[in-house]
Amino acid sequence: MSLLTSRRDFLATLTATAVAAHLKDHLGAAAKALRGAFMILNTPFTHDGAVDWDDLTREAVFVDRAGCQGIVWPQGSSAVATLTKDERLRGMDVLAKGMQGKQAALVLGVQGRDTAEMLEYAARAEALAADAVIAMPPTSATSLDDYRSYFRALAGAVKRPVILQTSGGARNLVPPVDLIVELAREFPNCGYVKEESEPVLARMRDELRQRPPMRGIFGASFGVGWLYEMRLGLDGVITGNAMYADLMARIWELHTRGKSDELRDAYSKFLLMRNLDEQVPGTNLYVMKKRGLFKTTVTRAGVPAPGQAPKINQVTLPPDAIDEIEFRLAALKPYLATS
Repeated sequence: MSLLTSRRDFLATLTATAVAAHLKDHLGAAAKALRGAFMILNTPFTHDGAVDWDDLTREAVFVDRAGCQGIVWPQGSSAVATLTKDERLRGMDVLAKGMQGKQAALVLGVQGRDTAEMLEYAARAEALAADAVIAMPPTSATSLDDYRSYFRALAGAVKRPVILQTSGGARNLVPPVDLIVELAREFPNCGYVKEESEPVLARMRDELRQRPPMRGIFGASFGVGWLYEMRLGLDGVITGNAMYADLMARIWELHTRGKSDELRDAYSKFLLMRNLDEQVPGTNLYVMKKRGLFKTTVTRAGVPAPGQAPKINQVTLPPDAIDEIEFRLAALKPYLATS
């Protein structure tokens, strides 16, 4: 690790500590620093396509026990687009209960198609005293002013940190860095971003130059750029890799300890699996089941129609794909704990 990277990491730690102290004063309770490996939970389904709440809790507890700094639900990797409103609200309740007394921060996804829908989810997250909330921009937006009013409403509706996700909003409408910084200046709890919009590295560098008011800058995109991003000085990653939570926690630990050679090796092992999931869709679900976190490899095809059973897909892999997964997974064994 270079001296420049070490200095950036030290300054980022100071910033995170100062923000946590500020939030402690604001909320009247010890706030958890938002920095490190944050895993977006996959949503598990039963054989008939219902959400498996026991498995969702098991996954969250596993991520916490693995040493990750946070769990996030529901976001894109959670199949949020296939969940009903009632399921999203119930899942918030389930996770708030399951994470009581745990070390990992609970970050609840509150995005909605418009401001009114988002505020309903935000109210539930606030009532449950989540450690932070995260939101994609509204898909109904037609202008940056729509984005501005949506996130202003969110920042004003909750006392906790707001993480702005730059993707997932209206087609061909990406929130510019200037807008993100503007919101952070107006609302101190809104200085966090999950950055995954092109040109992603240029945007990240720009956001890093804006400390303060920016308080937390996270990578995403399944962690495919995380090694570079850590060395740039980002605050962590928000990614759907809960099946490798112990490895992801180890990667962050090696980074913070300045163990560059070990970090590079651990990250390369992670990329073996990330690459395979792109070649063999369903790899992640196979690993979830193999590690005893999920009972099935079932996914949903869309939001269930009222009064009708969900349409489901059963992930079934051929023997050669399973053999390749096992071959690559063997390289991760030094970093994996038992589930």
